[in-house]
Amino acid sequence: MRLPPLNALRAFEAAARHGGYSGAAEELFVTRGAVSRHVKQLEEHLGVLLFNRLPQGVELTDAGARFLPVLTSSFEAIAKQARELTRPRDELSVICPPTFSIRWLIPKLDDFRQRHPEIRVQLTTAFFSAEEFEAGGYDFAVGCDPTWGEPHEEEALQLFPMAIAPACTPALAERLKRPQDLARETLLHEKPTHHDWRAWCDAFPVEGLDPGKGIELPSLDMSTKAALMGKGVLMADLILTRDELESDQLVMPFPDMIAMTDWGDFALRISPGRSADPKVKAFTDWVLEAAAPDLAYCQERLAQVPNGR
Repeated sequence: MRLPPLNALRAFEAAARHGGYSGAAEELFVTRGAVSRHVKQLEEHLGVLLFNRLPQGVELTDAGARFLPVLTSSFEAIAKQARELTRPRDELSVICPPTFSIRWLIPKLDDFRQRHPEIRVQLTTAFFSAEEFEAGGYDFAVGCDPTWGEPHEEEALQLFPMAIAPACTPALAERLKRPQDLARETLLHEKPTHHDWRAWCDAFPVEGLDPGKGIELPSLDMSTKAALMGKGVLMADLILTRDELESDQLVMPFPDMIAMTDWGDFALRISPGRSADPKVKAFTDWVLEAAAPDLAYCQERLAQVPNGR
């Protein structure tokens, strides 16, 4: 059987992914009618219906649902290889979440560039999943994601744990004589889920403290800035807010109450089959060296926590 027309395959895959023709048309820069015609052409070529046409739109048939993941993975593989072919040979591509980029990786990158001026680092700052990393053609990902505990092809190297504790300005800390006093203060949250304070309260239940209350901010970086302004108590990450803690701009009023989260450790992820590349090895060695002091710092602080929390 000859292959179906490429434009028809692209139109169907985009329409199925967007749940309709309009989103596909916008993505492919064609009209909605053109997407509809391409899908109809593909159905005629295959001799099966891929969409059920409904008054409110379209929905995948069983055949369409079986065909979609094959096309999506195929297009992702083509796009990934195309990026590999066109990328400069001296370039490394790294994806990293915004806060980790701003507070840890970017400040250290000049050191790598000075050591390896022949290697260019292309940094993408974005939130991502393990699947997006695998499909994106990146050499590395740096971050913390619980889904990475599941089996994936890429190699994972631990950098340091995610350890958290309440932190605030010295002036505000003077009001906090015991953990229960936190209930009277404004809690600063880095996520709408309030996962940061909930994780800490799971480890250290505090009477009267509601981890769901407080101010929601879009990132740890913004929460840290709000804490520096005296606007409330931050759930600080020991490493990502290390500069503020070591300079005493922020203090931990309860330094023996440090909790681990269920988000997993910060880790460096290496794309499958890339470890032997000399520039990949150079970046890997550098990241592990840069993380070593933070790992030792974390281990030292956690060793002071009763019951190893």
